[in-house]
Amino acid sequence: MSSACAFRAQLVVQGQRELYDYWRQTAGERVMPSRPDFDPLKVPRLLPHIGLIDVRDGLDQGSFTLAGTCLRDIYGAEITGRRLSDVFCGDCATYWRRVYARIATAASPGTGVVRGPSRGRDHVVLFWLRLPLSDDGRHVDRILCLDIAGPFETSEGDSPCASRCYPRVSPEPVPLGARVAVA
Repeated sequence: MSSACAFRAQLVVQGQRELYDYWRQTAGERVMPSRPDFDPLKVPRLLPHIGLIDVRDGLDQGSFTLAGTCLRDIYGAEITGRRLSDVFCGDCATYWRRVYARIATAASPGTGVVRGPSRGRDHVVLFWLRLPLSDDGRHVDRILCLDIAGPFETSEGDSPCASRCYPRVSPEPVPLGARVAVA
């Protein structure tokens, strides 16, 4: 339970805390809930920011089966039905591949902040939350996403690739008892 509290303390956007709390409540005593347990109408305010990734056939075949209307603005195109490799390509692909691999393997939630969540979207700062779902209670088969964006202002000296990910955020798990530095 203390790891759940430590993770929740890292969530900086109210919508992230709302969805995480609902996810934990839905899971009950299980490590993670299943997709049928999750009722998106319980979090109606967040629906435009929610996505669902199907990874039942592995990350290489992973695709968005659902993408709220705000995700179109964040990623610059409709992503429903698109594979992860089509949405996250170029410089961003390695970052997102690592995020999704950790969530699928560890069956634990992840959160972070990234500038330029996909190619050509460097003006977007994305506060993201990824939550695993499992029909059998052991293997992650879907990943619930919450993406909330804000503008990113650059100084004239910034290069387009500089500081793609905020250094204070890592998709790696934070050990219990570790202090999280805020830049």
